[in-house]
Parts: sequence; C-alpha cells; structure tokens
Amino acid sequence: MATSGAGDHGQGQGQGHGRFASSLTARYSDWVLETLDELPGSFLLTDPALPGHPIVYASRGLAALTGYAPRDVLGRNARLFQGAATDRATVAGVREAVRAHRPHQAAILNYRRDGAPHWVLLHLAPLFHARDGTLLHFLAVQVPIAPAAVARGATCHTTGHLLAACRDEASRVAEDFPCATHAGKVFVDMDKRGLETEEPRVPSDSEKDMAISTANSIVSALNSYSKLTGLVVSRKRCDSIGIPALSSSLKLSLGRIKQSFVLTDSRLPNMPIIYASDAFTSLTGYSREEILGCNCKVLNGPGTSLEVLEEACTVDLLSYRKDGSSFCDHLHVSPIRDASGKVRLHLSQVAFHIWVHLDMGAKHDFSGLTPEKWLLGAVGAVRVAVRGLSASGSLLRPSQ
Repeated sequence: MATSGAGDHGQGQGQGHGRFASSLTARYSDWVLETLDELPGSFLLTDPALPGHPIVYASRGLAALTGYAPRDVLGRNARLFQGAATDRATVAGVREAVRAHRPHQAAILNYRRDGAPHWVLLHLAPLFHARDGTLLHFLAVQVPIAPAAVARGATCHTTGHLLAACRDEASRVAEDFPCATHAGKVFVDMDKRGLETEEPRVPSDSEKDMAISTANSIVSALNSYSKLTGLVVSRKRCDSIGIPALSSSLKLSLGRIKQSFVLTDSRLPNMPIIYASDAFTSLTGYSREEILGCNCKVLNGPGTSLEVLEEACTVDLLSYRKDGSSFCDHLHVSPIRDASGKVRLHLSQVAFHIWVHLDMGAKHDFSGLTPEKWLLGAVGAVRVAVRGLSASGSLLRPSQ
C-alpha cells in the first residue's frame, strides 16, 4: 500500500487498488507514487506479470487528457481507451510490440471517458531489470496530436511550453479528485464531429520530443527510488547472465585506459558487451550494470546508419545516450588478436572486439595526436593488456 499523501493513489483505495500500487512500491519504494504524481505528462504503467496485464499506475495528466481518474483505470487493461473507430491495424502493432517486449510509437485514435474521440501519440516502452533482463513494467505515454493547421500555426511552441500546458491542465483536474468528472467536461464543448472519419494525424517533432522527455523523466524517477532495493531499470533488455567474468587483473589493466570503449565477445549470441570503461559510462549515461550483456546497438536510434557500420572499421555515426540525446560518434571497431594473430584466444575461448567511441562535439585533449591515433591508442592498450594475460590464462576469473 502506498503511503499517505500520494494523492488519489494513496488514499481511499480498496485492497485491490493497494495490490496494484504494490506492483511499484514493492520494487522501488513506498514513496515512488508521490514522485510519479508530481511528474508532468499523460502516462500509465502496466504490469505484464499480473493477470490481464492491468494498469497499476495512472498519472494526473492522464486524467486531464482522458477524463478517467486513476481509481477508474487501476486494474483495467489499457484497451479501455480504444473505441469503434480505433484502427485495428494500429492496435495489432501495439499488441505485437507488447508480445515482443519492444518499444513502439504510433498515432492512434483513442476515446475519452465522455466518448469524445481524440488523436494521441502513443509512446510505448518496456522497462527491464538492468541486471537480469526481467520485464518489470510497460510504460505508455500519451501525447495529444494537434490538427495539422494548429500544428503549423504553433511552430514556436517548445516542449517546455507543452509540458507547462499539461501541468496546468492536470492541476485543474487535481482540484476535483477523487472524482474526475470535471476532466470529462473539459472536452465536452470541443467540436469533435467528423474526427473519426478524418485522415490519421501525424505527430510533430515537438510532440515526439515531449513523449521522449516524459518517458525519460519517469525512468529517472523509478531509478532514483530503486536504489533502495538495488533494482536498476533499463528500457533495453540486457542480460548479463552467462557473459564471461573478467579477472581482476584484466579489469585493473583496462581501468587505466582513459578512452571511451567497450569490449564485446563475438562467440556469444548477440555479441554482448562484457566490459565498459569509465569514460564510456560518462559519455553515454549508462552504468555498467545497465550496459553489460547489451549489444552495441543499444546506442542506435533514429538516423543511425547501420549500413555504414557494417561496411567499415572506422565510421562516423549518430549515436544516442541513455537520456535520448544524440552525439556525433567517431567509432572505431577492431578485433583483439592473440600473439598468433588469431581473434579467438585459445586459453580463454573468448573472442574480443573493441569498440572505441569519441564524441566529436566535445572538447578533448589528444596530447598532440589526431583523433584516429587517439582511438588506435585505446586499441593498442587493450591489446597489450589482453595478450599479456592470455598467455597465463588470467583473462577470466578462476571459476570461469
């Protein structure tokens, strides 16, 4: 049960609603609901481990947007927002994303509590346990999509303005909690005739930015409270179980290298990351607990050229940090060969590849070297560390 002071989520709930709240409080802390209540935006969290995949949290912004108070949706499936004119193909795409445990974004025609249809950008993101890859929750952010004419006339609006508008709307609805009938009335006088037959709306860049910003804030809030339970949340499924545990000697040698890099093991499925340098975690925002077991594609996003990555060893890519921000990534990928010139190191049966990342938009002290030589310096240092320990069989922990 949530602690008192958590708004509609913490007071006046029956045992059923308390069970849904415990889906969050048991994993994070008793105070996480209060923090989520303070976040702007329209969003909900569902628990796929419970029968029916029910909603276990609904924000105040969602009440403002849909007219449903949190107590009206807790325990119900998120399809309650769909209606007669909701596109079946769009719904099928959402369901497939849920089944595959992958993120998804789509424009969808939903319905408010008063029956009025409205277009929203649905931003769906699975939330995983960073250490073992367990699926914890699904996050669904809903951002209203403005008509094309309105969007063209509002190009000066920024994400901050949109968030402020949501906060203002949510505060008006909050005054009427626990009953959100006013939230339904907010939209009653809006002319929605013909909306069900109009062409699907296309979300603007600012609306997409708002969805990403809201999702980032939610994940940050969950992680800030999960420190009490040792749980780290990630939107990427990374399973560190089964990856080789490097020896303390190798980690010590690798820890002296200043460049941003990761090591991957190509003998394992999906070529997972088995080591990440301090500079890499600083550059990307991912902790080691989050990144170990992931494929390097964790940094990919809109605009990342996968074709270029497959065709060259040194490329310029658009990569993405954990917070969703992008950076120009000067990337060098190289196998780490043993003394005989083979990639596979026979004594350890580990096939290392090094991925060195350089943020071209940041200032660096290359000590008089070119960026290329700076990258190759990391490759050389890793090669020396690996070869020196491979001869004695000291790459992995003794238990490995």
